[in-house]
Amino acid sequence: MVMQTEKIEPRELELPLSEERSKWLMGTIRDVPDFPKEGIMFKDITTLLKDPVALTFTIDALTEKCRALKPDAIVGIESRGFILAPAIARNLGIGFVPVRKPGKLPAKTARLEYELEYGTDALEVHLDAVEPGERVVVIDDLLATGGTAKAAHDLLKDLKAKVVGLGFIIELDFLDGRKKLEQSEEALEIFSLLHVN
Repeated sequence: MVMQTEKIEPRELELPLSEERSKWLMGTIRDVPDFPKEGIMFKDITTLLKDPVALTFTIDALTEKCRALKPDAIVGIESRGFILAPAIARNLGIGFVPVRKPGKLPAKTARLEYELEYGTDALEVHLDAVEPGERVVVIDDLLATGGTAKAAHDLLKDLKAKVVGLGFIIELDFLDGRKKLEQSEEALEIFSLLHVN
């Protein structure tokens, strides 16, 4: 068990995490059965977020992975990406860019609609949020089927940003979301702290 006073060594932040570190971090995440619908086991990160050691470790591990990619900005996907991405951006001394649900951003936006299992959804970003050629890493809490992350990636590519990475706390490996993201034509680093098989 990690104690609040324990100093985390830089090598412990490297991915993949050790089995011991993975078990500890996964233990800070609550499983909520049948949410948001029956048959789904929801991975609730609010319990991780309220644990100061787990939160610090998570932000630091994601920061170090992002640092290696040399981004100009960190992009967060609404809503839990908004918790993680600004902290990572602050640690790196760079800016944060929000990608939001439709109608939430005040200035002119680019919009991308994407398919869900049952219907469609959309994401928006300000037209001036990124510059052509700017290197960005997209952050969210969970990679499931990959639809939302792929939409954020494509939206930023439409604005001519260079998406160099997509990072997550948890990846549900059995849903193969990574495959959807790996179909992009450029070199793209996809990383997750935890994997659920």
